[in-house]
Amino acid sequence: MDIPVKLSHTSALILQTISHGYRYGFDIMDVTGLPSGTVYPALRRLERDQLIQSKWESEALAQERPLRKYYRVTRLGNEVLMSAIKRYPLLERLAPETKTRGR
Repeated sequence: MDIPVKLSHTSALILQTISHGYRYGFDIMDVTGLPSGTVYPALRRLERDQLIQSKWESEALAQERPLRKYYRVTRLGNEVLMSAIKRYPLLERLAPETKTRGR
């Protein structure tokens, strides 16, 4: 089934990165090499389009650093990502898997 939402390469890379377990903004920037001025607007668009959901971490986890906003891919986001991988075949190999996936 083809999904009508078409992602830019950048948005697809960010979605792929989140699906591999890199779940907060700085982590996504670190893995992709994209600047904050690219990553955060893309995260807002992906969330607006219901491809990802976000949740602030609890204060107990943040202790001596600012709170992190964690992202996860929605069911629709996974469907759109599979469609994007067909458009951008190299995308599958760009974001390495991480041990934190599925948390």
